Amino acid sequence: GLFVTDYFTRTPRKLSPFRSFASIELFHFHIPEDTVIAVWNLITFKEQGGTFGDQCPDRSITVYFRSGAPSVINPLHTHFPRDTAVPGSFALTLTWTLPNRTTGVFNVTSPLPGDWFLAAHLPKDEGKISVKGLYEECQYLFQPQLIVQRLVNIAVLYPGHVTEQSMAPHNRSCLYKVFVPSYTSRVLVEVLRCRGAEGCPLWLRVRAKAPPLHNSTTLDCREHTPCQLAQDLPFWQHWYYVLVEKYPGVPGTISFQVTVQLTDCSRPSLARPPFLPSSASMNMPHSFGSAGGLALGDSPPPTSPNDTKHPIPVTSHAGERCWPVRPTLRNELDTFSVHFYIFFGPNVSVPPDRPAVFVINLLPVLDSGGVLNLELRLNVSSLCGENVTVFGCLNHEVPLTSGDNTSVTCETESLAGFLLSVNATASLSRLRIPYPQTGSWYLSLRSLCATEHGFEPCTNVTAEVYLRAYLSPCINDCGIYGQCKLLRTNNYLYAACECKAGWNGWGCTDNAEAFSYGFQLLSTLLLCLSNVMFVPPVAIAVRSHYLLEAAVYIFTMFFSTFYHACDQPGIVVFCIMEYDVLQFCDFLGSLMSVWVTVIAMARLQPVVKQASVLYLLGAMLLSMALQMDRHGLWNLLGPSLFALGIMAVAWTARTIRRRHCYPPTWKRWAFYLCPGALIAAAAVLLYAFVETEENYFYIHSIWHLLIAGSVGFLLPPRAKPSRRLGPLPRRKGCGYQLCVNEQEELGLVDPAVASINSICTS
Repeated sequence: GLFVTDYFTRTPRKLSPFRSFASIELFHFHIPEDTVIAVWNLITFKEQGGTFGDQCPDRSITVYFRSGAPSVINPLHTHFPRDTAVPGSFALTLTWTLPNRTTGVFNVTSPLPGDWFLAAHLPKDEGKISVKGLYEECQYLFQPQLIVQRLVNIAVLYPGHVTEQSMAPHNRSCLYKVFVPSYTSRVLVEVLRCRGAEGCPLWLRVRAKAPPLHNSTTLDCREHTPCQLAQDLPFWQHWYYVLVEKYPGVPGTISFQVTVQLTDCSRPSLARPPFLPSSASMNMPHSFGSAGGLALGDSPPPTSPNDTKHPIPVTSHAGERCWPVRPTLRNELDTFSVHFYIFFGPNVSVPPDRPAVFVINLLPVLDSGGVLNLELRLNVSSLCGENVTVFGCLNHEVPLTSGDNTSVTCETESLAGFLLSVNATASLSRLRIPYPQTGSWYLSLRSLCATEHGFEPCTNVTAEVYLRAYLSPCINDCGIYGQCKLLRTNNYLYAACECKAGWNGWGCTDNAEAFSYGFQLLSTLLLCLSNVMFVPPVAIAVRSHYLLEAAVYIFTMFFSTFYHACDQPGIVVFCIMEYDVLQFCDFLGSLMSVWVTVIAMARLQPVVKQASVLYLLGAMLLSMALQMDRHGLWNLLGPSLFALGIMAVAWTARTIRRRHCYPPTWKRWAFYLCPGALIAAAAVLLYAFVETEENYFYIHSIWHLLIAGSVGFLLPPRAKPSRRLGPLPRRKGCGYQLCVNEQEELGLVDPAVASINSICTS
C-alpha cells in the first residue's frame, strides 16, 4: 500500500516533582485512522540560568502513555477512594545518556486512532521551600515529538459481498476494513476459494479500530475448513480491520475471496442485508429515531469486477438478540459538571425476562478530563420478599448481552466492563471512573434470584432501581483536605485534586501521612502567637517616641497573625478577610517594618524626617514590588538594600564630620547593634536555606521571633539634645527669652537632660 508520514511536535515544558496529578505536565496528541506505526521521540534536556545545565544532577523522568483519556497514575502508591475503578496505562522511565540531554524512543505498532495523552513528571523531592531568585535552579525540560505512518486507500469490504483478491509472490499480506454499525451482535469473516497453493497457506487476523497485530484474533486457514473467523459483541460504530497474511516461503500467486457478514441483533435469525434505508441500517428502533453516524445503506457501493454479491446463510446464535437502548438526556451545568437524565426516570423498572439497557454519551476531548460517576439504589419494597439481586454491567462502546441468563460477569475474551450489584442487604452501589474514555458507555441492568444452585432468572418480580449518572470534576470535590483544580494544557481541560495537611491520594482520602487535629492546632497557634514577640518592639518604639514605627509594628503583628490563621492547610482555619488581602498586608507589613527600622537607625535631619518623604517613598516602592512578584527575591530585597544604603551614607557623613566612629559608644555596638544584626542574619538564613514544608510551622515561627527580637535591639534610642540651645518661643508676660541652638543627635543609650547655657533678655 501507499504510506503517508505525518509529524507532530509540542513545545518544551518545565517538569516538576510529583506531588499530585496537578503537578504533572500533560501532552495531547491525535493519531489519525489507518496508522500502522507511531513513534514518540522523547527529548529531555537541562537548563540552569539560561545555559545548559551540565552541573545539574541526573533526575529520572517518568512518562505515561494512554489512549482515549489521560493516565490515572499513582507513583506514590497511595490508596484510591472506595468504588473507584483505575484504568491501566503504560509507563516509561528515561535515563540520562549525556550530561545535559537525553532522548528516548517509544514505538507503538498499529496504535488505536484518536486522542493519546502523555503525562511526565520528576520524582518527589524533599519539599524544600526555596526563595525565588536566590540562586539559579536546575530546570528539566521535556519535549515529545510524534511521527506516524499511515496507510491510504485501504480496501473496504461491504457486508454480504465477496471480494476477489490475488496475492503476488512479492506480497506478504492484504489489508481490508469493514464498518460495524450499531446493533450488530456478530462479525463473521470468511476466506473462500483459496487457490494457487496446497492447503490454503493463509492466516486470517481481525482487530477492531486498528490494523491487526501478532496477538490479535487469528485463524490458520490450513487447519480450519471453512476458514471462518467470528467476533461476537463487536464494538459499535467502529472500523474492523481484516488482515490476510501469507505463510513465509510460499512461492507463486495465491488467489482467494473474502466476505464479511454482520448479524443484526434486533433480528437474530437474519444477516444484515446489504442495502437498507439509513435508519434501518443503524438498526435503531423507530420509536427512538435514528442513531446517526455512518450509514452503509444510504447508497449502494460502487461495483467492480472483483466484487460479486454472494449472500451466505447465517444461523442464529445464542445471545445475539439485543434490546432497545434507552437514551439519556445530557444537561450541562458547568465544566465537567454534567448530569445524564433518564426519560421517565430516575426510577427504572428491571423486568425479570430481559435486561434494561441505557446509553451515556461522553463527548470527545471535552468529557475525558473529569470523573464519571454511577449510582444504583435498590427499592427493597419492590422485591415482594424475594431474594433478588440486580446486576449492572457498564461497558464501553457496546452493551454486554449474554446468552447465559445466570451469568454475572461483565467480561468476555474481547470485552471488559465494570460490575455493580444491589440487593436487599446492600441496596446501594457506586462506581467512579476517573478520566473515562469518551464515546458511548452502555449500562445493562438484569435481575436474578439467588437459589441453592446459584443465580437463576426470576419469575414475576420486577425490581425498581434508582439510577443516577453524572460527570464531576473530581471525586467528592476532593473532600475537606483537598482542592479541586481545573487545569489546562493547550486547548485541553482536565481536573485534579491538590491535597493538603498531609493527606494524599486521588481524592485526598489517604490519611497515612495526615496531620492530626492536635498537630494542626499546634502549628496554627505557633505561627499566630509567635507574632506576640512584636509587643516589646512596640513598647520600645513608643517609649522612644517612634510613634510611626510603632504603628507599623502593630500593623505587621495584626496581619501576620490573621494571615497565618487563614493560610493553614487543614481544618483549623480562620479568615477575617480574603486570603489575597491578608497575604498582601502581611508581606507589606514585614517589609515596611524593616524599612522604617533602618530609616530610624539612619537618624536623618529633622527636616527630612518630619516630611516623611522616605517613609512614603518606601511604602510606594514596596507596594509596587509586592504587586509585581510577592515571592521574588530582588523585588523585595531591592528596597531593603536601598534603605541600608541611606543608613550607610548617613552614618558615614557623621563619622567624617565628627572624625570618630558613629555610633560613638562601644556599648551601642556591643550590646545592641551587633546582637541585633546577628539575630536578623540568623533569621534570614533560616528562612532562605532551612525552611521546608515539613518544618515550616516551627521554623517560620522562629523566624517571627528572631525578626521581632532584632527590631528591639536595632531600634535607636530617643534622641538627646546638645549642650548649645537656640532661642525658644517668647512667652507673653515674661521679660526673658530662652535661646536654644540646633540639636545634634549623638545616638547615646541614655538620654540626659539638656542644660541651658545662655539667657537672652528681650
